[in-house]
Amino acid sequence: MKTTGSGFWQTATLVLVGVGLVLFALSGYMTPLLGSALSPLVNIQEWLATRYMAVYEFITVPRDVATLRARNQQLEQEVTSLQAQIIELQQQLREAQVLYALLDFARSNPQGGQYVAAAVIGKDPNPFLKYVFIDRGSDDGLRRGMPVITNQGLVGQIDAVTATAARVRLITDPSSVVNVRIEPHRSEAQLVGSVTGDLTVEMVSQDAPLQPGDLVLTSGLGGTFPADLL
Repeated sequence: MKTTGSGFWQTATLVLVGVGLVLFALSGYMTPLLGSALSPLVNIQEWLATRYMAVYEFITVPRDVATLRARNQQLEQEVTSLQAQIIELQQQLREAQVLYALLDFARSNPQGGQYVAAAVIGKDPNPFLKYVFIDRGSDDGLRRGMPVITNQGLVGQIDAVTATAARVRLITDPSSVVNVRIEPHRSEAQLVGSVTGDLTVEMVSQDAPLQPGDLVLTSGLGGTFPADLL
């Protein structure tokens, strides 16, 4: 009976202690104690998580950087290719616009005869001379003295010719003198170049009723240029 009674009291004591601990924990008094007990475990868990992320980044980040660099290089190459295509298309557009303007000019001036399209490939380095070089020559039917025009009008005269190129003296050159007629009053005058590249109208009658916007055409006098070139 003593053994049975002793076991009963031990069991009852454990139950009471357990109930007391539960009530004590529910009351909040054990929170600091639990925090102190669990703190080392939390620190260990944080340390393990930090080490895991460090190892993960060490393994994966270099691959990501290499991928990004390769992608960036690919995009740069694509941008360079697109820029080159844009430049080429812009050049083709400019050439088409020039050819269209020249064709329109030729249609509007059928009296000018046959036209030869040419491109400027250089200019005289002397700042006091107004000469340019074009990529057409005697092989293309050009000869000295021919007028050179654009869609905006007369710009010069062929001064020297080789088989594949020609030198053009611009009407802005100091030695250039063009006999002109001013419309609508048909006053005769001369268009003279200068060192500065400016054009002046000289030898015009003092009675000529000149007005801003008057049209200046070649008169054809002297035979240097055909008549009625703008």
